Amino acid sequence: MALSVAIQMDPISSVDIDGDSTFVLALEAQNRGHSIWHYGPADLTYGNGSVWAHAQPMTVRRKKGDHFTLGQMQKIDLAADVDVVLMRQDPPFDMSYITATHLLQLVHPKTLVVNDPVSVRNAPEKLLVTQWPELMPPTLITKNINDIKEFRAEHRDIIVKPLFGNGGAGVFHLREDDGNLNSLLEMFAAASRDPVMVQAYLPAVREGDKRIILVDGKAAGAVNRVPAAGETRSNMHVGGRPEKSAMTKRDLEICEIIGPTLKDMGLIFVGIDVIGDYLTEINVTSPTGLQEIGRFDDVSLEAQLWDAIESKL
Repeated sequence: MALSVAIQMDPISSVDIDGDSTFVLALEAQNRGHSIWHYGPADLTYGNGSVWAHAQPMTVRRKKGDHFTLGQMQKIDLAADVDVVLMRQDPPFDMSYITATHLLQLVHPKTLVVNDPVSVRNAPEKLLVTQWPELMPPTLITKNINDIKEFRAEHRDIIVKPLFGNGGAGVFHLREDDGNLNSLLEMFAAASRDPVMVQAYLPAVREGDKRIILVDGKAAGAVNRVPAAGETRSNMHVGGRPEKSAMTKRDLEICEIIGPTLKDMGLIFVGIDVIGDYLTEINVTSPTGLQEIGRFDDVSLEAQLWDAIESKL
């Protein structure tokens, strides 16, 4: 079954072919005989009841410095000319991102959008997790300074992060005696009108922040990300070290609890973050980790994802 696949993503020229999950999804689609189109969110247009993209046909290959070829720009109707759209641009989850979900909603499910754009819009990483408070560490979402101070007085060590941030940007670890809390909250308030997320610091993060991939609601693989010395964040692009990791009984329990809801929401490709026994985030916008897990476990999660996508058609 040859499909026409449009990938809404950041510039293909900028991807790391040894780490980027979108790249291996494109490579797997190509190996299956699917045709691939590349376009960015700014290339989307709505008019007269239709949604189209100014897209380029794309081929990819695992060759550093020469990993892609783009053809001539064409106008493609995302409802009539395409079978699958992969929504894979990186956050921030801002109004531009939200607008793209509204436009893609107009073609889904006639054209299968992965992940479901309505669910992506309704499931920001740090908010979807609040549906399962029993799985989370102690958490506060607020702009109220007094509430934050009371939370720190109770939990002593805390993590403060922007509610719609990504990639570890703007994540701060504040101990009980840290005098920077007021200044930090002032900085957040000046940068955004959004609340912040405050969580109790989990010492288990020194042993790693586990990324678990779920494919259509089922646990598929995991990689541990260990923070660099002197660093709180474990994200790999800020120095976190990937390590082979098996899923624990608790990891599988978490996946079994949240998996059915994710499947019902049309969230086929999800990456969750687990520290110790706690679920901290559910990533649905542009999850990563496929290549790291593939190398450690000798599996192809991208193949499992395409099996799941094709089964929907």
